[in-house]
Amino acid sequence: MPAAKRRRLSPPDDDPSATKKSAKSGTAKSTAGWDEEQDYEQRPRKLEKKKDTNRLPIKTQDGLIQQVAAPEPEPEEEEDNDSFLGTSSDEAESEVEEAEEAQPVKTARQQIIEAKEELAKLAESINEDPEEHIGALKHLAQIADSSNVTVKKLALATQAAVYKDIIPGYRIRALGEDALKEKISKDVKKLRAFEQSLVHGYKDYLSTLAQCAKNSKPDVADDVRGLATVAIGCACNLLLQVPHFNFRGDLLKILVDKLSTKSIDGDFVKCRSTIERLFQEDEDGNASLEAVQMITKMIKGRHYNVHESVLNTFLHLRLLSEFSSKGSYDRIDKTEEDKPRGKKREKKEFRTKKQRKLMKEQKSIEKEFKEADAAVSHEERDRMQSESLKLVFVAYFRILKARTPSLMGAVLEGLARYSHLINQDFFGDILEALKELITDAEELNSLADDEDAAEDDPDAASIAARNATREALLCVITAFALLQGQEATKAASALHLDMEFFITHLYRTLYPAAINADIELSATSLHLPDPTSSSATTTNNKVNASTTAVLLLRALASTLLPSNTAIRAVPPTRLAAFTKTLLTISLHLPEKSTRALLALLSKVTRVHGRKVAALWNTEERKGDGVWDPLLAGGRGRLEASNPFASTVWEGMLLRQHYCPAVREAYKGIEKNINEVFKGN
Repeated sequence: MPAAKRRRLSPPDDDPSATKKSAKSGTAKSTAGWDEEQDYEQRPRKLEKKKDTNRLPIKTQDGLIQQVAAPEPEPEEEEDNDSFLGTSSDEAESEVEEAEEAQPVKTARQQIIEAKEELAKLAESINEDPEEHIGALKHLAQIADSSNVTVKKLALATQAAVYKDIIPGYRIRALGEDALKEKISKDVKKLRAFEQSLVHGYKDYLSTLAQCAKNSKPDVADDVRGLATVAIGCACNLLLQVPHFNFRGDLLKILVDKLSTKSIDGDFVKCRSTIERLFQEDEDGNASLEAVQMITKMIKGRHYNVHESVLNTFLHLRLLSEFSSKGSYDRIDKTEEDKPRGKKREKKEFRTKKQRKLMKEQKSIEKEFKEADAAVSHEERDRMQSESLKLVFVAYFRILKARTPSLMGAVLEGLARYSHLINQDFFGDILEALKELITDAEELNSLADDEDAAEDDPDAASIAARNATREALLCVITAFALLQGQEATKAASALHLDMEFFITHLYRTLYPAAINADIELSATSLHLPDPTSSSATTTNNKVNASTTAVLLLRALASTLLPSNTAIRAVPPTRLAAFTKTLLTISLHLPEKSTRALLALLSKVTRVHGRKVAALWNTEERKGDGVWDPLLAGGRGRLEASNPFASTVWEGMLLRQHYCPAVREAYKGIEKNINEVFKGN
């Protein structure tokens, strides 16, 4: 039989507290463990995903394919809660040093290879889409800050190539406040961001080039000087390729600073040739004007202590062949506008009245557009070239007044080239300056002859070392070149006395030039340059490189055979005095100079044969007295030398000269004289 089921007895009704207590105890027992899983659920979890430790298979040198496992990351150390920042400063420094020691040290070759790859990637991305990858310019600048000189050179050259490719064909202007407040489209906003980033990056790059180019002195280390050479080369390339872009003055400053140094090396020659090419290729004249301003300012700041080739860069300006107005150092004379030429007649075609009216209106509109464009460009170019011309004349005239010996040849050569652009007022000032130079040259010659004064005064000896004869010949040539560039109707009458001064001085230099042993050597070729020196790179100088004999022949040709109609009528006394003196000094000159001199006399006798024929015939003598070749009794006047009182006895010696070419040249002179006698 099953056991009888026991029943729970309820408390009596008279004790309510007991009933409540029993109910609570039963509920607590039934719900005692319901929240144990909830506490576990609310605990924080750290879910660590297992990374794939295997990499892609690689092929070894032996041809085997292996699976390389990735290195496991080192566990991070727990921070020390006792210290302020987790670890003490000594421990942190030691950890950093240990980490640095643990990193493998890369060799210079590895650094260069990695830099080349990185630079190539950055340059390729920028060239592919400059607007999208304009931020890569900062990475290029960071690589340029490397301590490795070779990497820095590569970075500078890469930046120059990248900027040369992405710079637009216009100048980027700075955005004002009004432009920033405007509502613009997304494309315009993107273009503006690209332009501003390009300008800022380009400015920082030019400042880096300027900093590196300062170390191009010969006393610095080779690697630093090599870096300066690369920086100067980058600046030269950018100036020639993008002269229209922003910060052109910074590029010019790098080149002009190098031209201000006394060391003539490859960088100096490269900067000078870049300036010359800029002058030749500049069409609007803006870049040329800025370059001329900086060069003239630099020359004045250096107190004219620069190389003469810097001044010769002005001879490559396009205004020499394009500018038509004349001017001086303070103003430019305006020329009258050219009258339009008549048009050719065209074959008439039948058109209705309406067609003729429309065509007429269309032609008038096209004409206005063409005239407006041409007027703006032509006026702007003339204004730039006129300002450049005034600056050039200012530099030349200041050097003439300062009388810098090393620059006199370049200045006189430049004035001769610019003679057709000099007005009458400036012409008179230059002639007065040339007269002062000739007077100084005569004093230098007398000082050189006085040996006692040179021994007592060391400064006088250094001044006397100058080639005064050469400077005087250059002054005479320049004076006649200036006169030939003037208008014939205005030049001769007012300036006759000045030209007489130059002619008389030229005649006085003939006898000293005949006994000059270096007459066939130039100022720069007296001694051959050392091929191992840096000056060997500057031998290609075509300005002021003529020999003294060539200068003498040029001055004589300007005096005896002038091309200007205002001074073409040469007096017979002057012709006879020069002819007699030239035949005398031809007996003392070297062979080449004698041949050139007799060739000049052959032209003189062909043109002015009737005026000098009396020198070859004693029966045609017109003068009385004594021939005075040294102008001792004539108070320096050429007309008082009495040349017709002498005869050409030098011809007998020239007929028996050892050189056959000299004998033939003199026979040509006698042939011209015989034709004059036959004609009479």
